[in-house]
Amino acid sequence: MATTIKVSVELCDRINRAAQERRLAAAGLIERLLDAHERRQRMEGFGRAFRGADAAYWDEFRSWDVTLDDGLPGE
Repeated sequence: MATTIKVSVELCDRINRAAQERRLAAAGLIERLLDAHERRQRMEGFGRAFRGADAAYWDEFRSWDVTLDDGLPGE
């Protein structure tokens, strides 16, 4: 299904030019850009959560890290 969105002539030209450079349709370029934007947002959220981890989290992390690296075969 196709739909129309209203953008300025200048923006339309920019989209088409960038899409041509990448040998994509305009829709493909917009989809890739939106995918990258959403991924960046997820990674920023992960970074905020990681930086906000408290001491209890890091204590549990170390416990699991040691447990998973105990050298026992098959576990």
